[in-house]
Amino acid sequence: MSQQTTSKPQHHPPPLVVVMGVSGSGKTTVGAALAQRLRVPFADADDFHPQANIDKMSAGIPLTDDDRGPWLAIIGEWLAAHADTGGVVSCSALRRAYRDVLTAAAPQAYFIHLHGTPQVIAARVAGRPGHFMPAALVESQFATLEPLEHDERGSVLDVDQAVDELVTQSVGLVQPRPATDPSNPTPTSTPTSTPSAGGDADNPEETRR
Repeated sequence: MSQQTTSKPQHHPPPLVVVMGVSGSGKTTVGAALAQRLRVPFADADDFHPQANIDKMSAGIPLTDDDRGPWLAIIGEWLAAHADTGGVVSCSALRRAYRDVLTAAAPQAYFIHLHGTPQVIAARVAGRPGHFMPAALVESQFATLEPLEHDERGSVLDVDQAVDELVTQSVGLVQPRPATDPSNPTPTSTPTSTPSAGGDADNPEETRR
């Protein structure tokens, strides 16, 4: 009599996502909507800035790495605290070194880079009065930006599309797919590589999961 074996369902923790990009890319709007769609907590990294950082940016003074260090550490702590429950945080995460701080705290974090041209981003920033990030700092943010590299977990999406479409694409990238019976295989339970909506001008090929 043959013994029938069944596969045990795999446990996949809820997605832990960093929606990144320069100021004006829409990362807070998309991040909040993505968290709602995934039913996980959301945090805006801007809320973690100390007043000294906010004062500098309001005056048009770019932050230094020394300014960003404690701020990034706090965001990393938030991600680590939500590793089991899942979560979405919107954070500029412009340089590889900044992202490394976050992944050191939460290795499973997945980055979604909302990319847009400097012209598109500058117009967006100019259209949101009252935010502490002036349009004059957009150029400095693009100068700081280092696109996702191939050994980083993440994808690039073009900001020039509807928020709902960006959220739908993001869900498809980070939402685990249910495991199936090996005798009837279907796509795997981890996000698969798909071409980004628009890609990054400096990094048109989507980065490796």
